[in-house]
Amino acid sequence: MSYVATIKMFVRVYELGSMSAAARDQRTSPAVASARVSELEKHLGVRLFSRTTRSLHPTENGRLFYDGALKILDAIAEAEQAISGAAQNPRGTIFVAAPLGIGRRFIAPYVPAFKDLYPQIDVRLRLSDRLIDVTSEGLDLAFHMGVLEDSTLKLRHIVDCPRILCAAPAYIAARGNPVDGAALVGDNHACLNLRFPGAKEFQWALQTPDGPKRYDISGPYESDDGDVLTGWALDGRGIVLKPIFEVADHLREGRLVPVATATPPLPTQLCCLFPDRRLKDPKVGLFTDYMAAQIKEAIRRAMAGLPQMPHI
Repeated sequence: MSYVATIKMFVRVYELGSMSAAARDQRTSPAVASARVSELEKHLGVRLFSRTTRSLHPTENGRLFYDGALKILDAIAEAEQAISGAAQNPRGTIFVAAPLGIGRRFIAPYVPAFKDLYPQIDVRLRLSDRLIDVTSEGLDLAFHMGVLEDSTLKLRHIVDCPRILCAAPAYIAARGNPVDGAALVGDNHACLNLRFPGAKEFQWALQTPDGPKRYDISGPYESDDGDVLTGWALDGRGIVLKPIFEVADHLREGRLVPVATATPPLPTQLCCLFPDRRLKDPKVGLFTDYMAAQIKEAIRRAMAGLPQMPHI
């Protein structure tokens, strides 16, 4: 098993581009990570990485060996699953990422129940609203909210999510209720924007009588945490664009009210993203199936009783 562990370490160093990061990922020390890579290089008789004091880059031999190393690890995983009857007795660790709001509301609360059903599966959950590189971060799957751009990842659609523009009554009393998206452009209104490093969406996509249109919006408040934006909206600081399920309670109680209703936001989607090699892993499939069912039901419950709201 020591050689397998060494190959795993090499793969994580290659994907993360850092001995320290790979060591943290594999729950060991940078010294152990470096020693394992050096041991592998000695065994193969080639340099796998070009090292300087500030950077680490794979050599041509390193790139060649990486492809083969992935096949080795996948073959071992498939063999272990076959021997243990993984579909009936799944085991191992799943590395999962999700946006903050989705993770807090719909993933984290159900992880203990999933663990009770499958006690030999461990879950490592990472929550962040930043863009996630599923492959380089060694994830088995990532929940994603939004339209996916061109990607080599495999996608499983979970649910369509209608969205809404809304603001607090205090904001509307002070600034007025914009009729449509055109009224949001300029300095007449404060729009609360979700932005983070690497974010692509600096406009709001709204449905108009002439079809979808993107509006440049601006405002004095920005955050990389969607719940922070909701808090600012409740405080009367601006207009926020949200999946309806995230603000359903506030809409139901009148703490937030719809605005710019003539041009509602386009719906978005919640999906799961997988590296191609993880699709056949039974424990990943079990986790995805379980969470998809929980998410759909939780969103339905959240939106129950809202008048004139789209159904999921």
